Amino acid sequence: MQVAVAQMGATTDKAANLTAATDLIARAARAGARLVVLPEYAMAWDPRPTPEALAAEAEGLDGPFVAALARAAHAHGVTVVAGMTERHGDGPARPYNTVVAVNAGGELIGAYRKVHLYDAFGDRESDRLAPRPPEALVLALGDLRVGVMTCYDLRFPEMARFLVDAGANVLALPATWIAGPGKLDHWRTLAKARAIENTVYVLAAGQTGRYRTGHSLVVGPSGEVLAEAGEEPGVAVAEVSGAQVQAVRERNPSLANRRFEVRPADA
Repeated sequence: MQVAVAQMGATTDKAANLTAATDLIARAARAGARLVVLPEYAMAWDPRPTPEALAAEAEGLDGPFVAALARAAHAHGVTVVAGMTERHGDGPARPYNTVVAVNAGGELIGAYRKVHLYDAFGDRESDRLAPRPPEALVLALGDLRVGVMTCYDLRFPEMARFLVDAGANVLALPATWIAGPGKLDHWRTLAKARAIENTVYVLAAGQTGRYRTGHSLVVGPSGEVLAEAGEEPGVAVAEVSGAQVQAVRERNPSLANRRFEVRPADA
């Protein structure tokens, strides 16, 4: 199966972001992809957001952003995974950093709310967003089982293993990986590490533009980079298969040989 990681430079202009996202979906579909992973905050992104601004821009899962993604997915016959800011509750609650998945029939098939908020490198995402306890979102797509995580989750090997224990043989990672000294090396190294230690594919889709790293990539279950984008908007496409994961696991049975298990911490 062909899969694509698609990168874009989102701004606070939600209409322009949606146009960019749907154009990338169409481009990936023309390249043969059946699964398209878009970045975190594909709906809207501000490098210096306030809690009030994030709450104002947030949408429900029945809002226009998800509806437009669903139409694009249906029009092009692909499954789409993308990040947004999700409104919840009736009051001024902090929104969720959410990844949604819509299938080729235009149906919403899952939503993952970010577990590890980015309280690092001088930022405090938890001041403006609400975390959720871990819940494994694993999507069935042919012989693939796609586990969904987000950006900073990549730095926590337990999150990836949690999804693998739930059956994932692919990890989809929408991200807005902030640029800085060593950060591109971290991005590549951690994506490869999560692939190698779990013998899975990693589909890491990042944002481009000022302050952001780009370089979306597809990593194979032995750690090889199968496709990588640069610093400009675009798509990177690679072929993946459940059979290849199984073949790698037969040669490298590290999951079968493990002596520890991963359990979510108490809330």
